Amino acid sequence: MSMHAAITGWGMSVPRNVVTNDDLSKIVDTSDEWIVSRTGIRERHIVSDGETTSTLAAAAGRDAMRMAGVSSADIDMVIVATFCPDRPLPATACLVQAQLGLTRAAAFDIAAACSGFVYGLSIATSMIASGMAKRILFCAADVLSHYINWADRNTCVLFGDGAGAVVLEATAQPFGLLTSVLGADGNREDLLMVEAGGVCLPITPDVLQQHKHQLSMNGREVFKLAVRGMEESSLKALAQAGLTLDDVRVVIPHQANRRIIEAIAERLNVPIDRFFINLDRYGNTSAATIPIAITEAAAHGRLTQGDIVLFTAFGGGLTWGSAVVRWGVPAKE
Repeated sequence: MSMHAAITGWGMSVPRNVVTNDDLSKIVDTSDEWIVSRTGIRERHIVSDGETTSTLAAAAGRDAMRMAGVSSADIDMVIVATFCPDRPLPATACLVQAQLGLTRAAAFDIAAACSGFVYGLSIATSMIASGMAKRILFCAADVLSHYINWADRNTCVLFGDGAGAVVLEATAQPFGLLTSVLGADGNREDLLMVEAGGVCLPITPDVLQQHKHQLSMNGREVFKLAVRGMEESSLKALAQAGLTLDDVRVVIPHQANRRIIEAIAERLNVPIDRFFINLDRYGNTSAATIPIAITEAAAHGRLTQGDIVLFTAFGGGLTWGSAVVRWGVPAKE
């Protein structure tokens, strides 16, 4: 009997500190009108003392576990999608495991930037389908403020910090991921990257002066490739599931830029009101955008039992991917 991986719990966590567009206008040459008209973003949450990638992920994970009605002893595995780890070693998933007391759980990270949730959902589902795990806590969390150049108005206005999490449970009922399509093009890494801080280019005074330890992005090229990658992977994932866009109740895209989402809606010929959009309040939280949106979409009644939901994302790497999910919590077996 084949096993599915239903999403049975979900949660989110964002920092206490809210930074508005007006706040940014005091430190960089920008304005609320400029940011909103180009991105759709009005505010974002930025970490303060005591808040890290692991603490945000653990808080989101705790809420997801509470909703799923599972205890620490029930979780077999912790996966964290992040490119902003608390430390280079150990994996942030190990810190989340410790904070939540998940002593039975294996733990590891994946790094696929803004595509991390779609990648991780595929990995976690495969682990459950293979029988390696029955219940997985999957968190997606990033603290992009750690890598932002606050003097660069083209990037500092876009990003925020946050985390989202889901619990996936094995079930014979047909809920959870139906199909996913993942892609990457490492030849285009220069379009969206943090160049320094790894083995290739360690941090030095010269590197700091050139801001190579901070995020750089070719926004125009990323925009074009993001729209293409998300459109093509969405259509391919739906085709593999034997479905069409008419079957999709709601699209939850990576929340990077309102213009990107609108361009995808136009290319797919899907009304924008079938997309769930909340980036105005959070900005681009990288891998966390989709699970944060899942949590809010569910709270607003946008996700109901049996719905077909499309997730689609694009990020540094370059990476991209789309996932088709049958939403629903299975009956107790």
